[in-house]
Amino acid sequence: MQRLLNMLKDLAILVRANLWLVPVLAALVAALFYFVAPPPPMSATLATGAPGGGYAIFGERLKEELAKQGFELKLMQTAGSTQNLEKLLDANSGANIGLVQSGQEQQLEPDQRANLQTLGAMFQEPMWLFQRHDVKIDRIADLLPLRLAIGTPGSGTEAVTEAILKANDIPSDPLPPNWQARGGNTVASELLAGTLDAAFFVGPAENPLIQRLAASPELKLTDFRRAHAYEARIPFLKRVEVSEGLLNLAQNVPEQDMATLSPVATLVINDNFHPALTPLILEAARRVMRKGTLLDPAGAFPSAEPRTLALQGDAERYYKSGPPLLQRFLPFRIASLADRYIILLIPFIAILIPLLKSIGPLYRWRIRARIYRWYRYLREIDRRLDERAGTAELSTEIERLEQLEAELAKVEVPLSYYNELYELHLHLNYVIRRLRQLRRNRRERDAGTAPAAD
Repeated sequence: MQRLLNMLKDLAILVRANLWLVPVLAALVAALFYFVAPPPPMSATLATGAPGGGYAIFGERLKEELAKQGFELKLMQTAGSTQNLEKLLDANSGANIGLVQSGQEQQLEPDQRANLQTLGAMFQEPMWLFQRHDVKIDRIADLLPLRLAIGTPGSGTEAVTEAILKANDIPSDPLPPNWQARGGNTVASELLAGTLDAAFFVGPAENPLIQRLAASPELKLTDFRRAHAYEARIPFLKRVEVSEGLLNLAQNVPEQDMATLSPVATLVINDNFHPALTPLILEAARRVMRKGTLLDPAGAFPSAEPRTLALQGDAERYYKSGPPLLQRFLPFRIASLADRYIILLIPFIAILIPLLKSIGPLYRWRIRARIYRWYRYLREIDRRLDERAGTAELSTEIERLEQLEAELAKVEVPLSYYNELYELHLHLNYVIRRLRQLRRNRRERDAGTAPAAD
């Protein structure tokens, strides 16, 4: 027990001797917090698309995944890709991330493209041309006399349709008399009712609208036999194989293996998007797409290709190395803070190590300083006083030394320094005895008697 008390006593002395470290460490910690980058926001606004569309469905699933990390993803309904780009380019829209169909970026000016980056492709958006069974379509030119819907203005469907028409030298402005720039559920209902002969739709195979059309015995899918030719001429479209019965096994839709064309849905960000959110968003998207789709194999998305815009730097690192190490094991909020503080922690440690190494020598100096400062006073007395000193002067110094001896008894030092403290006691007693002897000799000399022999 006594040993423990002695250890605690020594520790208390060590702390008191190094209290100067407290303001130094406080200053270093304050500098660490001052210079570190602020934590990323825990919310973002995603421009999606029309309710019930592929973008809206993906946005809802992404929102659910991000909510598990305490992150709020706000969804902004729009008319589609074109409006999403407009929102991203508008600093006052509130949107800092949006779903954009590949190919839409081609309509941007160079300075507008410079303000946007991509986080990669999220999923394929195959194009479907549904037609009535009694309609014969062999080539795109066969659509000219038909009652056709090419997609809502500003939508991804319209963008793909226009690219295909342009490749066939068919002008879309003005539209042929029987064509309509409309899309969505209303067009699907008219196609099923027979008031339209054919209609273009863009969206995943699982989309409820696509599944609704595929289940109708009145409709069939058009085979794009020349998909390879379109792929060669339109860079943002890729040929996609659709096997027999893929959309609806019960109705066997399509009736045979066929091909269609597909752009991809990409995540595009503007300058208001915090780069630290990139791994979080992409990891959530990976979980959304982990099982794949009817057309996308599991693990195929998100993908760095195709690069429709400049790939953001953090996204490129994600695709090469996966999420940051800490984010694999810690919640995003904690991991993102740790990532930022670790950067400044290295120079902090570089300063702290020599500082801590100095504790030992400084501690020894401070403890010994408590002892050695008494020796300085003793040396001054020893040099100043001699046989010529008066009785009063000697008495004053003796009294001061006796007071110092009483103060010295209260001095606390660790056990390892007690030998030096005891030596000081001995030397102080020696000086006191010497001064007393000098005082006695002075008194006897003043009284006219010879000093007694030692």
